Amino acid sequence: MTETCGPPEDELSLFHVILIYMIVGTECIIGIAANGFIVAVNAAEWMRNKAVSTSGRILFFLSASRLVLQSFMMVEITISSTTPRLYHEGVVYDTFKVSLMFLNSCSLWFGAWLGFFYFVKIADFSYSLFLKLKWRITGLMPWLLWLSVFISMGHSAIFFNETYITYCNNSFPIHSSSSTKKKYVTKTSVVNLALLYNLGVFVPLTMFTLAATLLIISLKRHTLHMGSNATGSRDPSMEAHLGAIKSISYFLFLYIFNAVALFLFMSHTFHANSPWNILCKVIMAAYPAGHSILLIQDNPGLRRAWKRLQPLIHL
Repeated sequence: MTETCGPPEDELSLFHVILIYMIVGTECIIGIAANGFIVAVNAAEWMRNKAVSTSGRILFFLSASRLVLQSFMMVEITISSTTPRLYHEGVVYDTFKVSLMFLNSCSLWFGAWLGFFYFVKIADFSYSLFLKLKWRITGLMPWLLWLSVFISMGHSAIFFNETYITYCNNSFPIHSSSSTKKKYVTKTSVVNLALLYNLGVFVPLTMFTLAATLLIISLKRHTLHMGSNATGSRDPSMEAHLGAIKSISYFLFLYIFNAVALFLFMSHTFHANSPWNILCKVIMAAYPAGHSILLIQDNPGLRRAWKRLQPLIHL
């Protein structure tokens, strides 16, 4: 069996543990509330109409994965901060890492498919392949969503049972019932591990980046065309296009930062308790919350449902 590197000896102080827990915990609570709201709205529509729109189906998958992810992150940050030696036990550590990898991968894929769907439906290109895809995307999307789940499951399962662990340059005592052991280097180099993690992040990141960039270009081109034909102030249609460009730009910014933070965190680029590693955790918790809030603001159906809910909140 591959031996792992245990918890670092320079454990965080109580103040830093509380500070990290408060920041990440607040982000997770906001994300859980926002994603829970999106799941509830789309589930209610699904049950009421016995059907749901393609965008609603993607939002349901995306928000459900994020809801579970941020709930799991709350448990992970609590155990890793308060009982680091238990957290770094082989089975516990593997379970958390594989589960977080699976849920993050699902979130990345579903976010990429949402951006891709909006690109296909909204963008204005005259290529024959693009026009065929525009007609078929609605039927293909349910299969693509489930395919993403199986891809994420298969990729994350590779890293179970401590098969792929990075090198450690130091040794330290690990207390056991019989004796004090010293555990050293393991099998896989950082480069090989980084390449394996990259496979799970690079494809959806590239797809989302290309789709969002092309959609922004298409909207910008259409907005410039409307502006050249306009005689007065900007009309509501132009305002809507400019708002869409701004929203997609925010989505792209958040998505790239989250994907980079996920890659750095899961590939053990930084020391477990280093400020950079903690920053990765903060970004990973902030992305699902921030993106979901933007989705509620920009989606007319979700925005109407939120306005109907507000009087009940204030009671």
